Amino acid sequence: MRCLMLTVFMLVVMSCSVWAADGSKLGYIDMQRALAMSDAGKSAKNQLQEKLKKYQEQINSKQADLQKLKNDLEKQGMTLNETARAAKEKDYQQRLKDFQRYTKDAEEDLQARDSEFTRKILETLEKVVQEYGKSKGYSMIFDARGAGLLYADKAADLTDEILKALNAANSKK
Repeated sequence: MRCLMLTVFMLVVMSCSVWAADGSKLGYIDMQRALAMSDAGKSAKNQLQEKLKKYQEQINSKQADLQKLKNDLEKQGMTLNETARAAKEKDYQQRLKDFQRYTKDAEEDLQARDSEFTRKILETLEKVVQEYGKSKGYSMIFDARGAGLLYADKAADLTDEILKALNAANSKK
């Protein structure tokens, strides 16, 4: 197995060397950095943080209400008759379920929003990279993390140039 992997790796390296020897331009981009540092990425992060802040305020309020209800139940538990205590316990359990459902829904909403923001930015980024590659004569542009690059010369890093083009494309929208 190890021998097979080494053979495949050597074939890929040799084919890339032959291709690069014919004058093909190769470059790479750090997609994670491009996502995080782009204007659209920063805006998405700010929007998500604002939404998280709102959810957190609601969660804190609901949690305080639950804690108050629990404390009241513990204090009054012995003085209440069986029916009243059972009703308060049932109310507490229902509010606890509602709270748990709310926190789960909030988390799912934030994840969905994050995925949607990321998807939109990546769609634009892909178009920008393709246009950049065609206009600058690149044969290939790799994702630095996804391509399994173990080494690449910093001169082949196109991330900053792609970021400028992405921000310009987003400002036109």
